[in-house]
Amino acid sequence: MDTTQSSAATLRSAWIAQAQANPWIATGLGAALLAVLALLLASGYSALHNGDQNNLRLAMLGGSAGFSATALGALLAIGLREISSRTQDSMLGFAAGMMLAAASFSLILPGLAAGREIFDSGSAAALMVVVGLGLGALLMLGLDYFTPHEHESTGPCGPDCERLNRVWLFVLAIALHNIPEGMAIGVSFANGDLGVGVPLTTAISIQDIPEGLAVALALRTTGLSALASALVAAASGLMEPLGALVGLGMSSGFAVAYPVSMGLAAGAMIFVVSHEVIPETHRNGHQTPATIGLMIGFAVMMFLDTALG
Repeated sequence: MDTTQSSAATLRSAWIAQAQANPWIATGLGAALLAVLALLLASGYSALHNGDQNNLRLAMLGGSAGFSATALGALLAIGLREISSRTQDSMLGFAAGMMLAAASFSLILPGLAAGREIFDSGSAAALMVVVGLGLGALLMLGLDYFTPHEHESTGPCGPDCERLNRVWLFVLAIALHNIPEGMAIGVSFANGDLGVGVPLTTAISIQDIPEGLAVALALRTTGLSALASALVAAASGLMEPLGALVGLGMSSGFAVAYPVSMGLAAGAMIFVVSHEVIPETHRNGHQTPATIGLMIGFAVMMFLDTALG
């Protein structure tokens, strides 16, 4: 018990010292976390208390379909044998390309379109998405400073305790990205129109299969077993039913949160790709296969986003 209390005190002291050394980053992280919490609470309350129960059921079924597709993709990784460092970097590059395309075509563009409908102004729509981008970047920058992990070039960063591999930030960004995907599903079922909700849910679910596989493969590079990687990757898909609840709630009067949250998820993903994933794929001298993997991943996700709509 004394050891546990001592470790907790050490971690708390490290966080306090980190916050004092980086006050602006600590403030930004706090603001981003409060924004995410407010979004979830307000939208969830609106969906549960103001929404139609049949639409709520449809939205949750749609979000569950997205989770199931993510889990399916994650489980596909179990059958893969041990992979070389070159292949790992190529797969991480592929995942990075998917994230960049998803940020552009699944998040930023729909966020801008939703903002134009709300404000009838391109400038106001862009401002809302930019605010979200900033919050997403602040969120991931704060986590980069306040979660323990290690960079090859600079050594340990974050609080002085057990180190956490940078790939976990990639997993967190994917989980954040799944919330707006679920939100889109929830919004599509807001009026109980299966002709709108089912095609959108199908398109998002198809995209979630390679995403689940990419997350599981990325986790394999941290030393986790194939089964553990698949389970964690599948768990990231649980954000989709939650997002569906939020999306349905926003349709009851919290619409401005939609473009902001789209920007937030996009900002988080772009930050992680640039700050964590690409440096990770280049540090072993496999820049070319990693870059080719990134281009292929971008092309695959762009095709899925635009062709399946």
